[in-house]
Amino acid sequence: MSGDKKEFEQSFTFRHLPARKFSFLEEKETVDLLMKWSMLGRLSAQTFSFDQKFNLYAGERFALCFFRDAKVLSSLRMMAAWEPLNKPVVSVDVEVIPCTKVSMDLFDPIYTCGIVGTSGRIAVCFHEVYPDYDKLREMLQDEDSQHYHVVGRAERGEFLFHLFKHLCLGGELNQYEDTIEPYVSTTKKMYKDLISVQKDPESKKISVVSTVLKVYVFDESGQRYPGSQEEEQTFAYMIVDPFKRHVTLFCHCFGIGNMSL
Repeated sequence: MSGDKKEFEQSFTFRHLPARKFSFLEEKETVDLLMKWSMLGRLSAQTFSFDQKFNLYAGERFALCFFRDAKVLSSLRMMAAWEPLNKPVVSVDVEVIPCTKVSMDLFDPIYTCGIVGTSGRIAVCFHEVYPDYDKLREMLQDEDSQHYHVVGRAERGEFLFHLFKHLCLGGELNQYEDTIEPYVSTTKKMYKDLISVQKDPESKKISVVSTVLKVYVFDESGQRYPGSQEEEQTFAYMIVDPFKRHVTLFCHCFGIGNMSL
């Protein structure tokens, strides 16, 4: 019992690693796309080291320690897209997001069901509210769409699919792509930049070692991070590499304008 109590009370400390850079926030091609999609300056990634062994069953405790850590809060206050966490954090909600994919095969069905033409152009469709609606966004958002289940339920739950969907839906002033390639290539670049993999020395099989946690943070007044209101395109993921003892906070705040980081 005493051992269980000690584990339950496990604490972590964190240190920001400013030297850890992300190509999708540095390279001109991707930066230009993020600007076009109204996500530039509102999408960020920061990596921190931590000092204790990470266990998935203690994920909520890990996230709570993270958002109570003075150095983490100091880094968050430097990000202008978010309201600072000025009040003490009282709780967190943590959702484990499956992250197992090591290829882009998940998206193969999209190319063969009528959503995308042979040239890669996204098919348009009629929508009563959005005159420029297309079949890709319909597949991503409308459960009644004939294409919604083209990508299976388990695959839709994968972090790789989450990334793809976030990029396709974009920010408030998103200029949507006519072809699917920019979405797929940017998703691949982000995914490779954010997750960690390892190769089995015997089988040579590559597997993901990262754990992905989608997080919501609460103070005494209610939800405060990544936003005080529910919005699909305002999100925060903690991506944990348990071997390096690194955690990357990857987040986006939906809104108008390019915010400075």
